[in-house]
Amino acid sequence: MSPKLSVVIPTYNEARTIEAVIEAVRGVRLDGIDREIVVVDDGSTDTTACLLEAYGADADIRLVRHERNQGKGAAVRTGFANVSGDIVIIQDADLEYDPGEYPRLLEPILRGHADVVYGSRLSGGRPQRVYMFWHLVGNRFLTLLTNVLYNSTLTDMETGYKVFRREVVEQLSLRENDFRIEPEITSQVLKIPGLRIYEMPIAYYGRTYDEGKKITWRDGVGAMITLLRCRFLR
Repeated sequence: MSPKLSVVIPTYNEARTIEAVIEAVRGVRLDGIDREIVVVDDGSTDTTACLLEAYGADADIRLVRHERNQGKGAAVRTGFANVSGDIVIIQDADLEYDPGEYPRLLEPILRGHADVVYGSRLSGGRPQRVYMFWHLVGNRFLTLLTNVLYNSTLTDMETGYKVFRREVVEQLSLRENDFRIEPEITSQVLKIPGLRIYEMPIAYYGRTYDEGKKITWRDGVGAMITLLRCRFLR
């Protein structure tokens, strides 16, 4: 039986890009792999919901909607609860991450080497938009803090491309509703004994705030608190 990939797309007010993201995911060549797309509309107030209605009858897409905005973490948790694949990947809806990277990200899992794969924007070797300096500093600091707290060697804890065998997803007990879902996932993954975690370099096409980027320095503070909470509290 062919393995199945579940692509979870949390989205909020991404009318400019949601259709392009879905078509990009559909367009990736994955020989011998079935796929499903789980789109979680987190209470969008623009035309995202209307655009998604056009996919309602498509067999490869499952649409879930939150009646009010709850945050990326809540959307990811809802997506995880609705997947049926053997492998699960989170795909942001803003085109900062290219679905063309899927074959590279899936390879360590498909070859039986990995249980979790992180797509690293900071390990080099792939195209990177020249970006905001303080975002880079923040990402590197949070990754360093993660490595110190959990004795790991990650290069990009905050990456949006995280890939899991479904059995790993089922072991996670997530509660964060906003962007703190990223450090919460990483903290829990790093605490599971014997888990094989790999990183693969990926391209990154970052957006500016004028182009719709939503994360701010406050989310960095929240990430730091989450890393500490997950390390020292049950």
